[in-house]
Amino acid sequence: MQAPDTLLRMGAGLVQGVGSRSARNAFAALCMGFVMGLALPVPAAAREAAPASADPALEARVMRVSSELRCLVCQNETIAGSNAELAVDLRNQVREMLRQGQTEQQVFDYMTARYGDFVLYRPPVKSTTLLLWYGPPLMLGAGLLALWLLLRRRSRLGDDRFEPEEAPGEK
Repeated sequence: MQAPDTLLRMGAGLVQGVGSRSARNAFAALCMGFVMGLALPVPAAAREAAPASADPALEARVMRVSSELRCLVCQNETIAGSNAELAVDLRNQVREMLRQGQTEQQVFDYMTARYGDFVLYRPPVKSTTLLLWYGPPLMLGAGLLALWLLLRRRSRLGDDRFEPEEAPGEK
């Protein structure tokens, strides 16, 4: 980027043939105003926090239920910790259902019926989620078994099957 005085000279040069010194000064002032306008900080688009319920017991229940439900946008956060619009809407829906007298289990049942087991942060162990629960330990076990078999087989090979080690000074 060029220095402001260079820009002023360039701008003044553009209007040199058109008008007087006052026209050049006006153009220079316009350019400076534009450059200074670009330098102003842009305010952040922040939203106000949603007002908490007047009932602290209800708000505690909302947070307890919300901490067990997955944000469908973020997928690795609960709706209690997410600021996504859908998470805010789901928290408000949970608050309204609890305010209407529904139990926490009824809220979980409703959310599961609507969004499936994926909405639960800790899905239940059942036939459709067996791979989710037991897949990682099985994969870890298979990897460790493969490593053990490979190391065992290599330990039985003779020294002639490996490349000789070079001394630090040799090459």
